[in-house]
Formats: sequence, C-alpha cells, structure tokens
Amino acid sequence: MATTQPLALTDFDLLLVRRASGQRYLAEDWLPVRRLDDGTILVATSERADDAALGDALEEELRAPVTFVSVSAWDLKNTVVQLFDEKVAEDAANALFSRNPELSGRVVFSRAQKVSGLVAGVVLVALLVVWPREVVVGLLALVSLVFLAGTGFKFVIALRGAQFDVVERITPTEVAALTDEELPVYTVLVPVFREANIVAQLIDNLGGLDYPVDKLEVLILIEAEDDDTRRAIESADPPAHFHIVTVPRGAPQTKPRACNVGLYLATGEFLVIYDAEDTPDPDQLKKALIAFQRGGPDTACVQAALNYFNATENVLTRMFTLEYSYWFDYMLAGLDHANLPIPLGGTSNHFRTEALIELGGWDPYNVTEDADLGIRAAAIGYRVGVINSTTMEEANTSVPNFIRQRSRWIKGYMQTTLVHARRPAALIREIGFVRFLSFALLIGGTPATFLGVIPFYLVTAASLAIPSDVIGRVFPAWVLWICLFNFLIGNGIMVYLSMMGPFKRGTFNLILWSLLNPVYWILHSVAAYKGLWQLLTRPHYWEKTEHGLTQHSG
Repeated sequence: MATTQPLALTDFDLLLVRRASGQRYLAEDWLPVRRLDDGTILVATSERADDAALGDALEEELRAPVTFVSVSAWDLKNTVVQLFDEKVAEDAANALFSRNPELSGRVVFSRAQKVSGLVAGVVLVALLVVWPREVVVGLLALVSLVFLAGTGFKFVIALRGAQFDVVERITPTEVAALTDEELPVYTVLVPVFREANIVAQLIDNLGGLDYPVDKLEVLILIEAEDDDTRRAIESADPPAHFHIVTVPRGAPQTKPRACNVGLYLATGEFLVIYDAEDTPDPDQLKKALIAFQRGGPDTACVQAALNYFNATENVLTRMFTLEYSYWFDYMLAGLDHANLPIPLGGTSNHFRTEALIELGGWDPYNVTEDADLGIRAAAIGYRVGVINSTTMEEANTSVPNFIRQRSRWIKGYMQTTLVHARRPAALIREIGFVRFLSFALLIGGTPATFLGVIPFYLVTAASLAIPSDVIGRVFPAWVLWICLFNFLIGNGIMVYLSMMGPFKRGTFNLILWSLLNPVYWILHSVAAYKGLWQLLTRPHYWEKTEHGLTQHSG
C-alpha cells in the first residue's frame, strides 16, 4: 500500500534510520521513517512502492509490517544528506585521506619534508654567514636555471601542440546522429558560494544544454549558511531537473568538498563540473560522450576549452584571454600528443563517474584540486583527453581579484607538488621518468618560475642602472649575463607563446597586447609570494574569486 506526502526531518525515528547507512538507502531507494501506532513501519521510496519483493525483504529485516510512502527522488536524496549530515561531511572532507593519506593535501608537509626543510634551512643560514656573496650568487644561478627550464619546457610543448591538432574533432554530423534513446544519464555539478548576483544567469546558461532533460540532472551545490544564494535560485524558478543540494557544514569549506557531496548523490554515468558564470556550448555533453566512446575505458576525463566573453573589456581581460588561448589551444594539445599528464582546469571537466569514484573524488584540502586529480588519473593509467568544445567564462576584470584567484591556483600547484614529492620513486614507477619530469617542470616549475620573476627583474634592472664597477662588487658578470639572458629569452618565449594564442581563435586584435606579458608576469609573481605565504599560514583556505564584476554581457 502506498500514499504520497513530502518528507520532513521531524517525521523520522533516528534510531530506526541509523540501522543502515545513507549510501545503502540511496542505492536501494528506500528509507525507514518511523513506526506507526499499529506497529507498522513507514518506509519512504521514490520508485519501489509497488515492489513486493522489497516489501517482503524489509519486513523480514525490520521484523515488522511495512507501509510505503511515495516521495520524489530528490526529496529522498536531500533527506538522506540531512539525516546523515555528519557522515556525509566527514566523507566529503576526509575519504581520500582515510583511503590513502599520502595522496591527500590534508598534511601540508610530511615529516620527511619538515626534517629535510629544517636541515636545508640551517645549512643555508650557516653558509650565508660564512660565504654570503657566494651563496647568494649560487642561489641566483640555480633559480635562473629553474626559470629557464620551466619556460623552455612550456615553449617546446606548445610548439608540439601547434604542429599536431590532437584535439578530438567531433563534427556536427556525429552529434546529430546521436538519438535521445541511446544517451545515458548525465550529472552536472555547479558548486556556488555567495553567487546570488549571477545565479539567474547560471540557470539560463545551463538551460541551453542540448540534452534531454529526463536524462540530465543539474545539482547546484550550496553551502549550508549561504541563504542569499539559495533564495536567489528559488526566486529564479529553475526547471525541474535543477536540484538544490545543501552541502553540510564542515571543514575545509572548499569547492572540492562541495563537489564530493555532489558525487555522493550523482546518478549519471557521466559527470561534468561547471562554475557559476559558465556558458558551455549547447552540444558539449554530446561531444564529450562521443570522445569517451572513441577513447575507450582508459579515458577517464575529457576537458573542454575555456574562452572569455569579456576578452576586450580592459588590459587584464585581454592578457587573461591570451594566456588561456595558448594554454588550451597549444599547451594542452602538446601534452596530449606527448602523452604527458594533463592538469585539469577547474571547470568543464567531463568524467566517467565510475572512474572518478575509483580515483577517490576530489581532494578537499588541495585548492587546485583539478590539477591534482589529473596527476592522480595519470598515476593509475587513465587518459585525459581534450575536445573541440568551448565554455565561455568571465575573465577577471580587477587586479586585486586576479591576485586572489591566481595566488590560490599557485598555492594549489605548490600543494600538489608537495603531495606527489612525498613518493617520487613510486610516482616514477607509476607514470615513467619522462612524465614525472613533465609533472615536475609544469606543476613544480610554474610556482618556481613565478617566484623568480621579481628577483630577476630587480637584478636585471640593477645591472642596467648601476655602473658595472659598482654592481660587479656584488654579482660577478656571468650571473648578470644569466639574469639578462633569462629576462630577454624567458620573456621572449612567453610573449611569443601569447602571440600564438589568437591564431586558432581568430582574435588577431589581441596579438600586440602580448608585448605586455612581462608586466602581466609581475602580477603572477606577486600572487606567487602571496600563495607561498598562505601555504605556510593558511594552506587550506579557499580564497574567494568574485564573479559578476564585468560590464559585458555573457
């Protein structure tokens, strides 16, 4: 027998509910509510109210007659999350750490890293006391080599990407050939936090996806205390396949922790993550499915490109767009062609849900959880592909906002480097020496390069402004030549790469703006020092990037 009514937390007998886990209730589509006056147990279900076999099994397990109450699937899911909020919050934050502590950023520095860092610091101070000039010169030369290696690696990989168009080219004809009947369920995760000003735009943007709504679930992940965003979404009257998911309170309060809650509830065979301001190509999900079919089970993820609808708003948005054009059109293509690990972007990543679960989901303690996930995928033999689809985003219009965003990204690269540096021998065995070297130069080398920018600029400026006989008393000529070489060649490389970006996208009006790349890198260097400071003082703090600041329409 079945009736229909909404669920309320006050209805539940918690002792009865705790007899099984939230995961089991979700998987089997039932949830005990309470014992009725006649001794019958009321059981909620979304689709199994007429399942006699389930009724018989539950009566035997619960040792009482059962009466089913029909509820919506998402009423059941949200109720389970609320009833098991502490367990859901704990798993979302610490499941990866519990499963494999070495792969989690929860511990910033391992004991070996702390000891070796302390020893290196003591030795460095002692050497500075005895040979201050020689040590400074040696450090500057070492950092110069790292700087040149990092920029040189990007140059070589980007040139390879320019030669080989390895992005999965999926034609409109192939997309049109897909029928609704053959499409699997697809989950879209949209983590939002204090985004009340743009959620109406979010609903419009994702409402344009060309995918049957009965096979599409859009989960808007909202932090428990974010009432303003919740009210804004409710006021926007989202379609029925949009579902608000309340992320239980817990620490760290980060985007990847929210995404893990979404993964807990996801029913799609495939899953994609978008940011609140994203406007993906309407056929992007279908293109991703075709790419997964081509790539086979070893393809765990495909990445769509990003571009910016406000590219010409100001100087910063132009530089931002140039950087991303080179990154998605050349750098990722080069990494893909060379079969090197690809650090994922924070949005428009499409996953096989089963593979994502196998990887342990996202690391909530890593503030660039996407880059870390790409490395973990490579470590167990999964491939990350790139598809010819674009998601339009809002480029940063504000320098302070840019510094906040970029310092978090750079801090996350430092975290990822520290995590995987704990087990270098194991990582080399898993992915091979060449791929390990790529990881070191890209993930570890990027923060090191940015940290070196300001010192190089200062030494180069001093060598040009101060008479050679004066500055020569501090720095030998060969060091000054190395710094000048790095300044000219390193920046020349990045200017050239930035100029390459517009060619594939046809934004030729941006080419000359590439000449400002040395100034743009000063902002990166400032962000790198801020990221380094936060790594030491607030390693898991997720610095919020404000959206909706642009004056341009998406």
